[in-house]
Amino acid sequence: MLTPLTLLVPPASPPSLFSFNRFSHFPFLPTSPPPPPPPLNVLLQCIKEGVKLDHCYRPYLLRVVSRRLVLATKTQSITTMAAQEEECKGNVKAQLAKLFEVSLKVTVPNEADVDPLIAACTGKFGDYQCNNAMGLWSKIKGKGTQFRGPPAVGEAIKNNLPTSEMIDSCSVAGPGFVNVVLSKNWMAKSIQMMLIEGIDTWAPQPPVKTAVVDFSSPNIAKEMHVGHLRSTIIGDTLARMLEFSKVKVLRRNHVGDWGTQFGMLIEFLFEKFPNFEDATETAIGDLQAFYKASKQRFDSDPAFKERAQQAVVRLQGGEEKYRRAWAQICEISRTEFHKVYQRLGVHLEEKGESFYNPYIPGVIEGLTKQGLVEESQGARVIFIEGINIPLIVVKSDGGFNYASTDLAALRYRLNEEKAEWIIYVTDVGQQQHFDMVFKAAKRAGWLPQGDNYPKASHVGFGLVLGEDGKRFRTRNTEVVRLVDLLDEAKNRSKAALIERGKGEEWTEEEIESTADAVGYGAVKYADLKNNRLTNYTFNFDQMLNDKGNTAVYLLYAHARICSIIRRSGKDVEELKNKGTLVLEHKDERDLGLHLLQFAEVVEEACTNLLPNVVCDYLYSLSEIFSKFYSNPECKVKDVAMKL
Repeated sequence: MLTPLTLLVPPASPPSLFSFNRFSHFPFLPTSPPPPPPPLNVLLQCIKEGVKLDHCYRPYLLRVVSRRLVLATKTQSITTMAAQEEECKGNVKAQLAKLFEVSLKVTVPNEADVDPLIAACTGKFGDYQCNNAMGLWSKIKGKGTQFRGPPAVGEAIKNNLPTSEMIDSCSVAGPGFVNVVLSKNWMAKSIQMMLIEGIDTWAPQPPVKTAVVDFSSPNIAKEMHVGHLRSTIIGDTLARMLEFSKVKVLRRNHVGDWGTQFGMLIEFLFEKFPNFEDATETAIGDLQAFYKASKQRFDSDPAFKERAQQAVVRLQGGEEKYRRAWAQICEISRTEFHKVYQRLGVHLEEKGESFYNPYIPGVIEGLTKQGLVEESQGARVIFIEGINIPLIVVKSDGGFNYASTDLAALRYRLNEEKAEWIIYVTDVGQQQHFDMVFKAAKRAGWLPQGDNYPKASHVGFGLVLGEDGKRFRTRNTEVVRLVDLLDEAKNRSKAALIERGKGEEWTEEEIESTADAVGYGAVKYADLKNNRLTNYTFNFDQMLNDKGNTAVYLLYAHARICSIIRRSGKDVEELKNKGTLVLEHKDERDLGLHLLQFAEVVEEACTNLLPNVVCDYLYSLSEIFSKFYSNPECKVKDVAMKL
């Protein structure tokens, strides 16, 4: 029988949420015993009427005035905290920072803008730690301070800390580190409320409402290969993280669907398929082979090359036949791209190079009027301070290039789509290009100086390597097709399931769906768990291992939790509302503490655009859960809903 829900709720009347420690102490100046203090109302009346008090009563007066000033400071801070409580709901670090902000204002009232330095502890002294003491001591020493070193500053920070139901105890260690132990009751209450209200109440709140995430971006008429894997997976994950944080995310697929190469593709299409509109994916076959064959003709046949160049002119001039042929090639490519996106569970909205092409002349004209565009060796360029090569925006032949398109796209996203954060997910090799584009935008006044919003960020990533340590390719040196790579992961996963006897226990549909989840999930997680800036080695055996930091290990932990719920026969919604969360055992408390750190981890990952931070958290969560699950003292009981 489940026990009644026992949540800690505020009483109907005072006391208020916070109470206070002693803030200040003034020793008596005279050596003789002081007279008994006058009544408080007498002292206050003297202050009001300006009555001069005897010397022996002045300490009482100082104490009263000091307490009233400090109380006013704390009351104001607490009012601010109450107003901001919703902003950091679920974020333990942020809630502690609000408390320490009050303490710091009291401890060092003459030091302005002191931000609390709060970090999760990894040692045995506490759950969190405030690390301001040493930094403050370096600022206040020699200024007639009452403190005698960082430990004394730490003690003062601890003593001036408002008492809150979230804190069980505080201690000072080393050079003033203030260690905080969270209250088990408060931890249980917070997790219980999250279960009732939903995990989205723990979502961080970035200072933006709309963001563009530009990712994947393959080239039309070319196969997606392993080089597109990281952009697609990392970009989709960043978009999901921001969407969870209640940001409107515009997922943009900036495909390469415009340029001189389309002349040779269209002319080759006309040559192979006179009735080109009947050309299908099946008829054309391998797009990569089609592209290579057209390129070979372009390089070896002068007559074909001339026709291809004329085809570009006709396409850009809007001639109907050439526009239809271009659209046909693009549609066949999209069909191939969709196969990859479907396997990875990714959705994007295509706005390729052709979309921004009409905006380029106006953008270049505007930049020229601002005096940013200059002539250089026949080309039109923008010089960027600190970089020894210019940003070419119009080539010497009068044509546009990547920089032209990227500037037009950036302008469109800022002005038309009202994006406050524009994120580009490409390999690290394009870092300098985007750095120059962003600096040009700042020179033009499109973006503010510094790191303020609206802003643009380049999310670079390293290479996918083979086991030989070189760029991942097949034996014939061709780049691996992404569809084949993903299907290989699924097939290996399916084979492992059948080897374990699941083929006799499960339906074919269950085998297929599980192989999809494990195989494709393994590829995605193997990419995401690494810091995106580093290269990583692609290895199927490591990806599909059920031990260690892999998707399979995490999926097993999830399956175990689902099994516990299913075998218990309990209604989860009823447990949320009528069960009691208990954190008695150390392993229970460890699991509860890690769950409470979810919000701050997601916030860190979003702020720094690092998905691996979330992966590290989830792997640790799975390990902590496994330890909890294996402890015989932490089994699910009928009398309580334990974590």
